[in-house]
Amino acid sequence: MTYFVYMLKCVSSVKKRTYVGYTKDLRSRINKHNLGKGAKYTKGNKWKLIYKKKFLSKNKAMSYEYYLKKNKKERLKIYRSYK
Repeated sequence: MTYFVYMLKCVSSVKKRTYVGYTKDLRSRINKHNLGKGAKYTKGNKWKLIYKKKFLSKNKAMSYEYYLKKNKKERLKIYRSYK
């Protein structure tokens, strides 16, 4: 089974806000975030996918998600490269 680690950019806020997560169904998960049914942090905002990476195991996806969440420099690098 494949898993995705993804990063979203908030498009409804002036602040540079990002969210990192992992999922099996990327399209469905992003729709949930934008409908206010995703993570608590993402509710009330509109989000755009700016990064995704595919993994063949849940464990590897979760490890990379944790790495991105804790590594602000890497997140900023991805954010800047999106533009």
